[in-house]
Amino acid sequence: MNEHSHPHDEHDHEHSHGPEAHVDAGSQALSEALRSSFAIVRFVMFLLVVVFLASGFFKVEPNERAMILRFGKPLGVGTKALLGPGLHWAYPYPIDEVVKVSVTGIQKVASNVGWYAEVAGAPVSGMSLNPAVDGYTITADANIVHVQATLYYRIEDPIRYTFGFVNASNVVQNALNNAIVYASAHYKVDDILTRDKAGFQDAVRQRATELLDKQNVGVAVDQCDVVTTWPRQQKVSDAFVAVLNAQINRDKALQQASSETNQVLTAAIATSNSIVNLAESQRAQLISDLSSRATNFVNILPWYQTNKQLFAQQQFNEVMGRVLTNLDEKIYVPERADGKPRELRLLLNQEPPKPLTATTNQAGQ
Repeated sequence: MNEHSHPHDEHDHEHSHGPEAHVDAGSQALSEALRSSFAIVRFVMFLLVVVFLASGFFKVEPNERAMILRFGKPLGVGTKALLGPGLHWAYPYPIDEVVKVSVTGIQKVASNVGWYAEVAGAPVSGMSLNPAVDGYTITADANIVHVQATLYYRIEDPIRYTFGFVNASNVVQNALNNAIVYASAHYKVDDILTRDKAGFQDAVRQRATELLDKQNVGVAVDQCDVVTTWPRQQKVSDAFVAVLNAQINRDKALQQASSETNQVLTAAIATSNSIVNLAESQRAQLISDLSSRATNFVNILPWYQTNKQLFAQQQFNEVMGRVLTNLDEKIYVPERADGKPRELRLLLNQEPPKPLTATTNQAGQ
């Protein structure tokens, strides 16, 4: 009886504990699934942290400098806040923010005052100047011109340029606009358009440089290109063209006159040099002759001082020998001892006697 009842009891025991066994198995599977999920989540979170931190690496090029802003405040003071070329790391945004500034690259800004309105690069048509859309400047002689400028500059103080102003490029542009208006007010219209365009451009550049230095923007101006033109309206444009043509003709006439002047001056200088050279040659020859005579005089002076009469007689004979070289007979009339003049009488026959011949003797006989 007991042997038959034992299997029955075991069957009843298994039947009574069956649901609990199923619950334990489900819990164990759920626990294992959660553990697996947590492991995956931890791995993904670790991977995200690694990616997040790795995203903080950044590279600074040789022509750049970088600054790290941690919650908007620069790390470091002065030049210590600048990071040089190379690879650097910072906390990713929004903890840190990396600001890069070009220090050797050329920046540029263009003026937005003084130029007429354009659509697709062409001036807006109109019979008259419209101050609402057209920009212009007033010259020193109360004329109107259009001026456009482009300023090229380098950043010398990145910290001042980046943090000293809300937008430093706008400060540079405002300085350029001020320089255009200021320079136009100090130049006449003919100088701006034709006569002294280079001087006007230098004036714009100098004024912009002075303003930027005064405001300590931290930039250095390299170049300033300026374009000027007269109002585009037909009547005004025709008047300016006529003036320009007159100036061209005037410059041509002045150039021709200058060329002719140079030719005349060149010829005059050549003639003057020739005359001066001839005079110098004659002067040198005269000085040489006088020097030679002076030397000769100094050499014969002791002879004269020794015996004046003998010296005079020798010199007289020498001179007369040179003068009367071709004469057969030479007669000298010396002075009298008492100093009175001698009287010289010459007997001159009217006809010299003819030689006797045989014919003459026979005729005489």
